[in-house]
Amino acid sequence: MEWLFAGLGLIILLLAGDSLVRGAVNLALRLGIPALIVSLTIVAFGTSAPELLISIQAVLKNVPGIAIGNVVGSNTANILLVLGFPAILAVLHTSHCDSRATYIQMIVATLIFIGLAFRGVFDAIAGAVLLAVLAYILFVAFRAAQAHRRAGIESDEEEPEGADPDMPWWKIFIFLGLGLVGLPLGADLLIDSAEVIAREFGVSEAVIGLTLVALGTSLPELATTTMAALRRQADVAIGNVIGSNMFNLLAIIGIATMVGPLPVDPEFLRFDLWVMLGASLLLIPFVFFKQDINRPIGVVLTLLYLLYVVAVFTF
Repeated sequence: MEWLFAGLGLIILLLAGDSLVRGAVNLALRLGIPALIVSLTIVAFGTSAPELLISIQAVLKNVPGIAIGNVVGSNTANILLVLGFPAILAVLHTSHCDSRATYIQMIVATLIFIGLAFRGVFDAIAGAVLLAVLAYILFVAFRAAQAHRRAGIESDEEEPEGADPDMPWWKIFIFLGLGLVGLPLGADLLIDSAEVIAREFGVSEAVIGLTLVALGTSLPELATTTMAALRRQADVAIGNVIGSNMFNLLAIIGIATMVGPLPVDPEFLRFDLWVMLGASLLLIPFVFFKQDINRPIGVVLTLLYLLYVVAVFTF
């Protein structure tokens, strides 16, 4: 039954997160907030809402291993599985993409996160540092987008995800309400179930966060990247992964520390953080040397993720 409740909690989280994004995007646009600001902030934060609520509930229920494990495990899964599995179905032509700037930002965010983890706890000070880095990255992205638009590089302003110019006010508030009610409900259900599953298997909450919870919250990215691969949109695929990883590290843990401190399990320092960093560095050939992620590479990345999951449960 606990597996059923965990699955139900995850489904509620994902649906509520999507509902919140739709409602918030259209509310912001109706209030006259520029589409660029909406894309850089509301959409980015909204799509990370399930992970954020999981982390906040984990802090409140005193199971910090699930919060940190969810972020570290999600980032590892995003690179090895979310890029690897779709590449088995269709080659990701990353040689046509220029994601060097955002990739460097992701690596810097990863190194800062690991450095703060060695303090032994993610407290309010660590959270402030993470959020300050996030604010700087958003500011740089906003300035770059403005400069491109002024230079005429972008002729058409892209509509944010979930935008519907004809959505009536009553539907906007229904989407917002469903999101605001569903997110804490789903997170509470998933965290409670994860605790029970961890006890039944005799493993730590951190292991469940690194695997079950992390894999579940990576499913939207996996679906998005799979569709991008099939549509030959490699820039969407790799951009989705890099952006998601940065928000996981900076926003999710940064905001969660405002609710309470997150002690770091020593096992994260010995193994999992380095696996996350190593997986991130595996993207160098695809970002800097224009190497496509072909099917053999996709198989290798997927197998590496499966080996990581086995290692987490074994050791």
